[in-house]
Amino acid sequence: MSTAAILLLALLLDAALGEPSWLWSRVPHPAVQMGKLVGICDKRLNTGTGRRAKGVLTAILLVLVGLVLGNLLSLGGPLVELLCAAILIAQKSLVEHVDAVAKGLRTSIQDGRQAVAMIVSRDTSDMNASQVARSAIESGSENMSDGVVAPAFWFLIGGLPGLLVYKLVNTADSMIGYRTPKHEDFGWASARLDDLLNLVPARATGFIIALIGRQLARWGEITTDARAHKSPNAGWPEAAMARTLDVSLAGPRSYDGKMRDFPWVNPASRKEIGAAEIEGAVRALWKTWGLMVLAVALIALTCAI
Repeated sequence: MSTAAILLLALLLDAALGEPSWLWSRVPHPAVQMGKLVGICDKRLNTGTGRRAKGVLTAILLVLVGLVLGNLLSLGGPLVELLCAAILIAQKSLVEHVDAVAKGLRTSIQDGRQAVAMIVSRDTSDMNASQVARSAIESGSENMSDGVVAPAFWFLIGGLPGLLVYKLVNTADSMIGYRTPKHEDFGWASARLDDLLNLVPARATGFIIALIGRQLARWGEITTDARAHKSPNAGWPEAAMARTLDVSLAGPRSYDGKMRDFPWVNPASRKEIGAAEIEGAVRALWKTWGLMVLAVALIALTCAI
């Protein structure tokens, strides 16, 4: 069975089952174990002098772990690869978390804030409805790339070793890749490597979202907004989603009690938004997934001929 065929089945399996609570309440999720490994490296190596060098060593270690573990698991054959890929691709759980914000917001602003606090790191306690909606849509757009397209891309390119390397580096970026006094040096290598690994997937995600939203004619605008974004990669799917939904995203927001003045994405569009726009984003995320599945199916068919 080709890698593309395994990936196709994994995408379908994830979309059907998502993250079954009966399973992950009994055994630790692989993503949790990856986080523990990064946490151990952070605790033991992020001390004293030479922290950037130690961070580089950590990034190399994570890549080696991914390559070795991926190759070992691949010895189990296509079924093991299929199950591992389905577990590490997160389409259904992504849209469920984003949709939960819309449902919460339709109940009350407080329920919306509580739901969005599960998926973003910014301050949520004083958000209004539009800020809650923007946060959910931005998170969904970015994680469509990080949690679905990029894992699928690296599985297609490098099989299970490629997928595990990506997930380990992406986990490290989410834990130690922040420009804080503690992680400015130690997390530098993991953050830069994550930027590199997401370079193609982020732009591909933005392209697919723009395609399903019939916004390719505005690709120049999307490019301009993406390049002005605080992240070298997150701006591509966000800018495409903003135009697909005809809304403004990003803008000022608060982290740790301090307002930060980020530029608007699609600034001339609507800023007063709510649950309906989040639901529109959920539909766009499923359409993006569907087009990606079609592309993978065509690749699998080509390999089979």
